[in-house]
Amino acid sequence: MRDARQTGYTPVALPGVTPEETITTTSRTVGCDGGGGALGHPLVFLRIEQHQVTCPYCSRTYVLAEGAGDDGGH
Repeated sequence: MRDARQTGYTPVALPGVTPEETITTTSRTVGCDGGGGALGHPLVFLRIEQHQVTCPYCSRTYVLAEGAGDDGGH
């Protein structure tokens, strides 16, 4: 699902159509390019403010691992 705070709307999830890929990360800042090489999308950097963030292009959801996310003050 697209992040309503970034796109201004939240589309309806369609089972079997809307990607439900979830990636666990240890950093609050993640880069997403859609993972398809030339078939992906422009590289965007997303910031996990609380526990997760969803890419506005491909709807991949990045989840912060338990106990991670200090980022050393950056």
